[in-house]
Amino acid sequence: MTQMKIKSLEDLRRIRESSRDLSSARSGGETVIIIGMGTCGIAAGARDILAEVMAELSRRNIDGVAVQTTGCIGMCQDEPLLDVIRGGQRVTYGRVKPEDVPTIIAEHVVNGRVVDKLAIGRAD
Repeated sequence: MTQMKIKSLEDLRRIRESSRDLSSARSGGETVIIIGMGTCGIAAGARDILAEVMAELSRRNIDGVAVQTTGCIGMCQDEPLLDVIRGGQRVTYGRVKPEDVPTIIAEHVVNGRVVDKLAIGRAD
Protein backbone atom coordinates (compact mmCIF):
# COMPACT_ATOMS: atom_id res chain seq x y z
CA MET A 1 0.00 0.00 0.00
CA THR A 2 1.42 3.36 -0.93
CA GLN A 3 1.59 6.34 1.39
CA MET A 4 -0.37 9.43 0.40
CA LYS A 5 -0.81 12.89 1.81
CA ILE A 6 -4.28 13.77 2.93
CA LYS A 7 -5.24 17.04 1.27
CA SER A 8 -8.99 17.00 1.71
CA LEU A 9 -11.84 15.46 3.61
CA GLU A 10 -12.58 13.34 0.53
CA ASP A 11 -9.03 11.90 0.67
CA LEU A 12 -9.64 10.93 4.29
CA ARG A 13 -12.95 9.28 3.37
CA ARG A 14 -11.29 7.26 0.60
CA ILE A 15 -8.59 6.02 3.00
CA ARG A 16 -11.21 5.11 5.59
CA GLU A 17 -13.24 3.15 3.05
CA SER A 18 -10.22 1.29 1.67
CA SER A 19 -9.10 0.41 5.21
CA ARG A 20 -12.60 -0.76 6.08
CA ASP A 21 -12.67 -2.91 2.94
CA LEU A 22 -9.32 -4.50 3.84
CA SER A 23 -10.10 -5.14 7.49
CA SER A 24 -13.53 -6.59 6.87
CA ALA A 25 -12.57 -8.62 3.81
CA ARG A 26 -12.06 -11.84 5.74
CA SER A 27 -13.94 -13.22 8.67
CA GLY A 28 -14.64 -16.62 10.13
CA GLY A 29 -12.30 -19.54 10.24
CA GLU A 30 -10.30 -21.39 12.85
CA THR A 31 -7.12 -19.44 12.21
CA VAL A 32 -7.06 -15.73 12.98
CA ILE A 33 -4.47 -13.16 11.98
CA ILE A 34 -4.57 -9.89 13.94
CA ILE A 35 -2.63 -6.82 12.87
CA GLY A 36 -2.01 -3.93 15.25
CA MET A 37 -3.44 -0.81 13.62
CA GLY A 38 -3.09 1.73 16.41
CA THR A 39 -1.36 4.97 15.48
CA CYS A 40 1.96 3.47 16.56
CA GLY A 41 1.43 0.45 14.31
CA ILE A 42 0.33 2.55 11.36
CA ALA A 43 3.36 4.81 11.77
CA ALA A 44 5.60 1.74 11.77
CA GLY A 45 4.06 0.32 8.56
CA ALA A 46 1.07 -1.78 9.66
CA ARG A 47 -0.97 -0.75 6.61
CA ASP A 48 1.62 -2.37 4.38
CA ILE A 49 1.55 -5.49 6.55
CA LEU A 50 -2.25 -5.69 6.34
CA ALA A 51 -2.15 -5.26 2.56
CA GLU A 52 0.54 -7.94 2.22
CA VAL A 53 -1.38 -10.40 4.43
CA MET A 54 -4.50 -9.94 2.30
CA ALA A 55 -2.49 -10.29 -0.91
CA GLU A 56 -0.62 -13.40 0.27
CA LEU A 57 -3.81 -15.14 1.39
CA SER A 58 -5.33 -14.33 -1.98
CA ARG A 59 -2.25 -15.47 -3.94
CA ARG A 60 -2.29 -18.79 -2.08
CA ASN A 61 -6.09 -19.05 -2.34
CA ILE A 62 -6.31 -19.71 1.41
CA ASP A 63 -9.80 -19.84 2.92
CA GLY A 64 -10.75 -20.29 6.56
CA VAL A 65 -8.45 -17.56 7.87
CA ALA A 66 -9.97 -14.50 9.53
CA VAL A 67 -8.03 -11.24 9.34
CA GLN A 68 -8.74 -8.69 12.04
CA THR A 69 -7.24 -5.43 13.22
CA THR A 70 -6.74 -4.10 16.72
CA GLY A 71 -5.56 -0.92 18.36
CA CYS A 72 -2.42 -0.37 20.37
CA ILE A 73 -1.57 -3.06 22.93
CA GLY A 74 1.32 -1.15 24.51
CA MET A 75 4.20 -2.76 22.64
CA CYS A 76 4.88 0.25 20.43
CA GLN A 77 8.62 -0.46 20.31
CA ASP A 78 7.91 -3.77 18.51
CA GLU A 79 5.44 -2.49 15.90
CA PRO A 80 4.27 -3.53 13.40
CA LEU A 81 2.77 -6.46 15.29
CA LEU A 82 1.05 -9.46 13.71
CA ASP A 83 -0.57 -12.20 15.80
CA VAL A 84 -1.51 -15.65 14.57
CA ILE A 85 -4.05 -17.64 16.57
CA ARG A 86 -4.02 -21.26 15.46
CA GLY A 87 -4.80 -24.46 17.31
CA GLY A 88 -5.44 -22.69 20.61
CA GLN A 89 -2.05 -20.95 20.61
CA ARG A 90 -1.50 -17.23 20.02
CA VAL A 91 1.89 -16.14 18.72
CA THR A 92 2.89 -12.50 18.39
CA TYR A 93 5.36 -11.52 15.70
CA GLY A 94 7.14 -8.19 16.09
CA ARG A 95 8.88 -5.70 13.84
CA VAL A 96 7.25 -7.45 10.91
CA LYS A 97 8.29 -6.34 7.43
CA PRO A 98 6.19 -6.96 4.30
CA GLU A 99 8.79 -9.47 3.10
CA ASP A 100 8.24 -11.49 6.34
CA VAL A 101 4.54 -12.05 5.63
CA PRO A 102 4.89 -14.85 3.04
CA THR A 103 7.11 -16.79 5.47
CA ILE A 104 4.66 -16.34 8.36
CA ILE A 105 1.73 -17.41 6.16
CA ALA A 106 3.55 -20.43 4.69
CA GLU A 107 5.18 -21.67 7.88
CA HIS A 108 2.71 -20.80 10.63
CA VAL A 109 -0.70 -20.38 9.02
CA VAL A 110 -0.37 -23.22 6.49
CA ASN A 111 2.02 -25.66 8.20
CA GLY A 112 1.55 -24.85 11.89
CA ARG A 113 5.25 -24.12 12.53
CA VAL A 114 6.04 -20.97 14.52
CA VAL A 115 8.64 -18.73 12.87
CA ASP A 116 10.88 -18.48 15.94
CA LYS A 117 13.21 -15.80 14.56
CA LEU A 118 10.27 -13.35 14.28
CA ALA A 119 8.17 -14.44 17.30
CA ILE A 120 8.29 -12.17 20.34
CA GLY A 121 5.54 -13.75 22.46
CA ARG A 122 3.31 -16.81 22.89
CA ALA A 123 0.16 -17.61 24.81
CA ASP A 124 -1.55 -20.98 25.02
